[in-house]
Amino acid sequence: MSGHSKWSSIKHKKGAADAKRGKLFSKLSRAIIVAAKEGGGDPANNLALQNAVEKARSYSMPKDNIERAIARGSGQDADAEAFETIVYEGYAPGGVALIVEALTDNRNRTAADVRHLFAKHDGNLGEAGSVAWLFERRGVVVVDGSADEDEITMAAADGGAEDVQRDGSSWEITSAPEDLSAVREALERAGFSVESAELALLPKTTIEVEDESQAKKILRLIDALEENDDVQEVYANFDIPERVLEEVAS
Repeated sequence: MSGHSKWSSIKHKKGAADAKRGKLFSKLSRAIIVAAKEGGGDPANNLALQNAVEKARSYSMPKDNIERAIARGSGQDADAEAFETIVYEGYAPGGVALIVEALTDNRNRTAADVRHLFAKHDGNLGEAGSVAWLFERRGVVVVDGSADEDEITMAAADGGAEDVQRDGSSWEITSAPEDLSAVREALERAGFSVESAELALLPKTTIEVEDESQAKKILRLIDALEENDDVQEVYANFDIPERVLEEVAS
């Protein structure tokens, strides 16, 4: 598994800790609200909502929280908030491509915050489309690495998965975006423990980052962006050695 995938796994563990403080649940709720607002409150007929709910479940978000967010977005709640999706593209130190997805109720505030963070951490904010072509949207399910390879491959295939890869601690199963829910359900039916299931932008190619100081600069920028309340996701095309990733995450 690449350094980028390893970092995604580390971020998920960090996210589980963030959930205890409520910050992550707030971001997950916001994504559900927007999806329900744009496509209706029935996950069976709204793929974006279905995927937002899948991700919330991955972080053990309570069912009541999910249902309240759906109600707010679908207009059943008088306090439904008007968020909009904004995507920023740019570069971290070393030419690493970044895509920042935000949900905001104040476009000017979020734009100013993101621009400031890029400048503060030696990054460069780019134009729309400048790096998007380097990524593709995929469904990604992560399962405990103790599972048997043949069994997990068979179960994943039953759900429509396209690829199964492994590192030392987990399996990463990828699929077309519309098959994410089916893949997760197939794996759970087969008895596998799903650690996360979400849509992600995966890099088509990666940039190797061997210099430790540069790696830390890249990860500091990503962390700073992810700490912003309006930022939902940050995607990057780096490949950083695991020893550096572990040190930064510790």
